[in-house]
Amino acid sequence: MSPESQNPSAREGVATITSALVTLHKEFYGKGPVKAKTFLVNDTVICVLEGGFTIVERTLIEAGEAPAVHDIRHRFQAVMKSQFSGVVEEALGRTVRAYLSQVHTDPDIAVELFMLEPTGEPMLVEHEIEVSG
Repeated sequence: MSPESQNPSAREGVATITSALVTLHKEFYGKGPVKAKTFLVNDTVICVLEGGFTIVERTLIEAGEAPAVHDIRHRFQAVMKSQFSGVVEEALGRTVRAYLSQVHTDPDIAVELFMLEPTGEPMLVEHEIEVSG
């Protein structure tokens, strides 16, 4: 039996997380990623978002100001912690006990990491989307 089959709602929850995090990025950054993939591994949710820098951010990065982009993204994610964590908690019905966010400029990748309250249940689910417009 695969870990995924032990919780049939997990696949749906992970798909919901992927779509909702893409939507939050589009809504609050004004531009969303072009690709997103979410993994649920036991008590950890990892969402990898590719291609989400705005024109302003890309201009700063190209001018050697990547640290400024990292700083503003980090500060923004701290402000958005409850909204991002809320997406995961609602989709999976589990409590997020820690949220970490990281951005990488070359290549253009953001990672959202959520540590969940442990259940002791083995889990492995992934969901990937290509995003248009």
